Amino acid sequence: MLPHGTWPTPIDAALVAAHDGRPEYLGAVGGELWWTEPRPEEGGRRALMRLRAPGGAVSGDAPEEPESVLPEPWNVRNRVMEYGGLPWAAVPRARGGPLLVFTHHGDQRLYAVEPDVPGSAPRPLTPVSGVGGGLRWADPVLRPGRDEVWCVLEEFTGERPTDVRRVPAAVPLDGSAAEDRTRVRELSRDGTAVGGGDFVTGPRVSPDGRHVAWLAWDHPRMPWDGTELRLAELTGDGVPGEARTVLGGPEESVAQVEWAADGSLLAVTDASGWWNLHRVDPGGGPSVNLCPREEEFGDALWRPGQRWFAPLEDGTVAVLHGRGAKRLGVLDPRTGAVVDATGPWTEWSAALAVDGTRVVGIAAGPHTAHEIVELDTATGHSTVVAAHHTDPVDPAYYPVPVPRTVTAPGGREVHAQVYPPRNPRARGPQGTPPPYVIWAHGGPTGRAPAVLDLEIAYFTSRGIGVAEVNYGGSTGYGRAYRERLRGRWGVVDVEDCAAVARALADEGSADRRRLAIRGGSAGGWTAAVSLTSPAAADVYACGTISYPILEPESWSGDATHDFESRYLEGLIGHPDRDAERYRRRSPARNAARLTVPFLLLQGLDDAICPPEQCERFLAALAGAGGEPVPHTYLTFAGEGHGFRRAETIVRAVEAELELYRRTFGAR
Repeated sequence: MLPHGTWPTPIDAALVAAHDGRPEYLGAVGGELWWTEPRPEEGGRRALMRLRAPGGAVSGDAPEEPESVLPEPWNVRNRVMEYGGLPWAAVPRARGGPLLVFTHHGDQRLYAVEPDVPGSAPRPLTPVSGVGGGLRWADPVLRPGRDEVWCVLEEFTGERPTDVRRVPAAVPLDGSAAEDRTRVRELSRDGTAVGGGDFVTGPRVSPDGRHVAWLAWDHPRMPWDGTELRLAELTGDGVPGEARTVLGGPEESVAQVEWAADGSLLAVTDASGWWNLHRVDPGGGPSVNLCPREEEFGDALWRPGQRWFAPLEDGTVAVLHGRGAKRLGVLDPRTGAVVDATGPWTEWSAALAVDGTRVVGIAAGPHTAHEIVELDTATGHSTVVAAHHTDPVDPAYYPVPVPRTVTAPGGREVHAQVYPPRNPRARGPQGTPPPYVIWAHGGPTGRAPAVLDLEIAYFTSRGIGVAEVNYGGSTGYGRAYRERLRGRWGVVDVEDCAAVARALADEGSADRRRLAIRGGSAGGWTAAVSLTSPAAADVYACGTISYPILEPESWSGDATHDFESRYLEGLIGHPDRDAERYRRRSPARNAARLTVPFLLLQGLDDAICPPEQCERFLAALAGAGGEPVPHTYLTFAGEGHGFRRAETIVRAVEAELELYRRTFGAR
């Protein structure tokens, strides 16, 4: 028997860093599969990958190996809305191989390249702007017949983070706009952009080329609060006519729009209280719910280009659906029946691609990392075609999640997944429950998936339990569950996390004296408030706070990026009318209540949660008087919101473990 936190394990911080991140932005290109994947060992860049013959594994042939489309230093990523959006598009061609356009993170320009043409190098399609954050591009759609790529243009008009506009735009493929901003054609009518909102997604053109659809929303709404599906007719020269709203509104969230092969307009909307798939009447008449269920067929639209459903050529629709976790199914719109794919995968990313009868997605499970999985709808057969999961260590060191529902104040249900310590070579002292760390996910409009995560295994294999809490406000459980957080951020999330911690202690699963809380971004806020709020007084012995919000009263307007600059109006209240509410919940203003050790982690290039908040928080703590609170503050040059570099991840994970060992007495 060994003290918790000291169990020998092959899962070290370098292994965690090597497996950080997952494939994203999957698409089908003429029978091939393309996607981006993380490269922590290459400075955290995103590589664009290509699988030339994904059907090989299905047919029994030796499977092809994926190849990188672009060498270092090309980083296929953008910063539209700061979190980025779909960064690439490609189309097959009869000669010369595919044509690819992509955004490069280094300069945010849009590039084109013919990767199969010998000697072809990426050539810029868009110019550089020295104004504010410059020009950014996302969610591209190639229209070779018009020699254009249509996408979202995000343009800074001044030096402030909120001096920004977004419109659907057409960029010529001949490179004429590379040095000339005027050559970019905004999709407008009479000089007025048809976007019609502070935020827009990329345009979707109907199969007959006569209509274009997109989503739009305005401050202070976030896309999960209320969005509008806009539709416009296209003239023969590709100019949109007057835009009309055909679905959605201030209290209805439309998460995705696509055209089916037969010209039907499909969208996911939460008009029923759940994100369900609807057929939309382009004339503005009532939409038809194709599968009315108290399940989610969509999720929070954090990044333009996310895809929870994909129409197939035969009229059926590949869908992701469920409560909490989402599974892959095929929906028959005529009957409303859904046939689910088989396999061990319990979580699917918003990145569906279709090709003929094939549906391909990115999926994971409690015992597998994210893989690229193909479903042949003609046979019902599912198989992994790329990013195959391999166990770097004995799976006996992996934790096994236990779904839990606990009761929080007011009798509300709170969902969580609990990961007890697990190690085939060690166990803790008899009669001594293990320490536990409560993980608060980011967002806060998001959800923690129950998938294999070596960072969780890093702690559980050492004898420290982890509980991920999908507190009120999380997605996956309907609009009413999301709106529990409205006006109550810093209350409901704190109470729900504490309820899970107390439930584990009350039942004897966790040591009441050795509980911790950790989180990043919005989860960093929840962790910080939990350590400074009476609602969680005496629950936690320490905490880890990563790239957090610490001053809600200053985290608005020009103090953060435009996308979330008014997010807190829904989460807390109006900064002026509800100023006292902001002050009551602010970790910086309540630093004197913090009495337990903590670790604070921050990227110095973070445009979302700037490091100045951490510095002012620590200054407030130092000026609070009393006994100094033990803490460690680590900053990382070159890191933004969330850590991508292997060396950063290693240092952060090891520092967190050291905090728990010191606090829990596990040395």
